[in-house]
Amino acid sequence: MTKKNVPPPVEEIDANIISDDPWDGLKCFTDARIALGRSGVSLPLRESLSFRLDHARARDAVHSPFQAEELIRELETDGLECLELHSAVSSRDEYLTRPDKGRCLSEKSKARLKEYPHKGFDICLAVSDGLSSRAVHENAAPFINTFAETLASTSLTLSPVNVVRNGRVAVADEVGQLLGARLSVILIGERPGLSSPDSMGIYLTWTPQPGTTDEARNCISNIRKAGLSVPEAVRKLAYLIEEAFRIQGSGVELKDRMGDNYLPFGREPASLTQV
Repeated sequence: MTKKNVPPPVEEIDANIISDDPWDGLKCFTDARIALGRSGVSLPLRESLSFRLDHARARDAVHSPFQAEELIRELETDGLECLELHSAVSSRDEYLTRPDKGRCLSEKSKARLKEYPHKGFDICLAVSDGLSSRAVHENAAPFINTFAETLASTSLTLSPVNVVRNGRVAVADEVGQLLGARLSVILIGERPGLSSPDSMGIYLTWTPQPGTTDEARNCISNIRKAGLSVPEAVRKLAYLIEEAFRIQGSGVELKDRMGDNYLPFGREPASLTQV
């Protein structure tokens, strides 16, 4: 091959034929895949490679093992009691193909909660890897510590932190019922998007019990460094808990009307525990 037939570097080709998108200026406001430009009739090479990288990160978030022992060790170091539990799922593959098994506890975990000496908590707190162990690894401990500290100023009682492997949202219904809780809160790794493999969600349910359907829950989503911050998520959860105890309900009955000046548990704590 003579020198004149040598193709130019990929970077030079890319720069010469990429057409910018008129929405390019909006990219600073979102991580969504917008204004990608085009190279002929296709995506630019850099965007194609970026898509593959983000897809790999999303898959890793789903399949990476849940480091439950490390989370428990960190929480216990901070003075929080933890219970390690398992859903009825026997493997990660089964978790992905049998959502129903992820919604209930294993027989061994059920027995452990039945034997637990303390019952009748105001709030049952659970955490599970869900569909993103990474989200839980990065966000759960800071959130739980901040929430527990905030709750300490009230008369509300909090259960041990129930760390559930391979759990779905509804597994907190069974945990809450077995502990006799009035309300359940579960932190869980959300289904990873191509721009958010580290997103954690929180679900709140009044009078948790197996068979509860999703319209009876409230959700706080996108808790991560590039999304809803931990302090703001704790603030929003405190508001929803206050309202849940006030109206004795959750889900479609409970509306998020939190104002900018809301202070977590700013009212008299005893008023929240009256039946």
